[in-house]
Amino acid sequence: MVVKSIKEKSGSFFLYLCSKRFRNSPSEQGTPTTTEGNTLSVSDRKKLGGWRAMPLILGNETFERFASTGLLSNFMVYLMKEYNLGQVSASNVLFIWSGVTNFAPLVGAFISDAHVGKFLTILVASFASFLGMLTITLTAWIPGLQPPKCQPEQKLHGHCIGPSTAQMGVLLTGLGLLTIGTGGIRPCSIPFGVDQFNPSTEEGTKGISSFFNWYYTTFTVVIMLTLTLVVYIQDQVSWVLGFAIPTILMACSIILFLFGTRIFVRVKPQESIFSSIVQVFVAAYKKRHLKVPAEGQECGVYYDPPLKGNVLSKLPLTDQFRFLNKAAIMTENDIELDGSCNRWRLSSIQDVEEVKCIIRIIPVWSSGIIGFTAMGQQWTFTVPQALIMDRHLGPKFQIPAGSMGIITMIVIGIYVPVYDRIISPALQKVTKHEGGITLLQRIGIGNFFSILTMIACGAFERKRRNWAILHPNAPPSSVFWLSPQLVLMGFVESFNILGQIEFYNRQFPDHMRSIANSLIFCSLAGSSYLSSMVVNIVHHVTGGHGHPDWLTNDLNAGRLDYFYYVGAVMAAFNFVYFLYVAHRYRYKGQV
Repeated sequence: MVVKSIKEKSGSFFLYLCSKRFRNSPSEQGTPTTTEGNTLSVSDRKKLGGWRAMPLILGNETFERFASTGLLSNFMVYLMKEYNLGQVSASNVLFIWSGVTNFAPLVGAFISDAHVGKFLTILVASFASFLGMLTITLTAWIPGLQPPKCQPEQKLHGHCIGPSTAQMGVLLTGLGLLTIGTGGIRPCSIPFGVDQFNPSTEEGTKGISSFFNWYYTTFTVVIMLTLTLVVYIQDQVSWVLGFAIPTILMACSIILFLFGTRIFVRVKPQESIFSSIVQVFVAAYKKRHLKVPAEGQECGVYYDPPLKGNVLSKLPLTDQFRFLNKAAIMTENDIELDGSCNRWRLSSIQDVEEVKCIIRIIPVWSSGIIGFTAMGQQWTFTVPQALIMDRHLGPKFQIPAGSMGIITMIVIGIYVPVYDRIISPALQKVTKHEGGITLLQRIGIGNFFSILTMIACGAFERKRRNWAILHPNAPPSSVFWLSPQLVLMGFVESFNILGQIEFYNRQFPDHMRSIANSLIFCSLAGSSYLSSMVVNIVHHVTGGHGHPDWLTNDLNAGRLDYFYYVGAVMAAFNFVYFLYVAHRYRYKGQV
């Protein structure tokens, strides 16, 4: 199975997210054409693409991930140390930037699929990523782009001078350019790689499989390097060097990508599926006064043409959301003599049912927003916790605070293949269900782990804070006390995120997987905005009467544990909500 193969090789849900969209998507593997749209002959096809193009495509994607992941992993520390931002302000910057960045691939996919094509989208986005990384590097290199250094005495009394409007403007410009780069590269790099092979041949099929293997390998290596080597350079050697390395590599990737201009296969942009979605709603509104035929009287009433070439399976007409069925009711003059029709007035049964698939999934998707909010809150505030803890590994080496996430990555890398090869087959023998448990059950288990993770975060922070207050002269607690919550977060990602990705791809029509994979990015974006809102509310509501708020910069004076418990309550309500929508969910194809 494609899903099982992916889970074996994936060390992170992000690479699984990117790959699943395109592996079996016929619309992305159509007849190869030139940029002018001319169909390539067999002889010309052999001269282009293939493994000659792979190093160029993989290099571009790898360096972009290297840049963005290396920046995000330790950027909380950068904002707090170099820009003198408090943890609330720094977390807001990260949450808002993350939200915008996770919406960007949806826009990038639309522009690529419907207008300019994948090659040009990747090229322009790569330049944007390079300029973004260069701008961030300059903020670390040029003293005038940072606020004055904060002395320990100033930091102790909260008298640090924050960044000016111009300084923040330059920083946000760099982040904005990185968002543009992410929005163009991430949704296009994998399908562009798949375009280089001919899936109708055995050689092309093997090439696609090998391409994914190499993609997973390089991406996993990138994650490990950014969470260890790059973060260490930034934290212990130099921020300038830590940012300059991925910037230089990004420039090299653009040069490599341009070398492939003459050998890349470029598939002509196709009509975006977003148009057909809007057309169904417009057609249903225009025919809102019509009556839906009674059961048994549908024959000859609905428009049901043969399936298009990029659609693999036909969906039956369902009674759920019946008002949309009106879009497929044929009326006088809807069909032209040549068999064509105005899509803004008449939709096919297939188009209507595809829109229903999206509507059905929205409640399940919305439950992921709060679930991911718990993850975002933990990742953000784990870094400030690690900064005030003992991070020494031996007498001389000190673990960078931003590298603690490697524990979660290790858990995912170990657990996913163990689940696939051992746990899942064992469960299948008991439940007689493919995969051992249903996808909704898997997501539910992930949501339950979100509750446990927040409780563990709060319990440990309470223990750490009490120890620090009762023993002010004692050495700080070891940073490895954060391990249990980071291990639990690995299970959250393994069950919840991977489960959602597989669920979306199975429940969406085959040719609509681009939307299915975009949903996970939108969930992450929504969770970032919700996290920012929760942080600001807690910051302004708590405290007073001489007491600091829960999220004050001095963790020993604040109550971060209470904040984590609030996250646990949110996760618990979300778990109940998910159980409700999962119980009412109607699977694709059920009449």
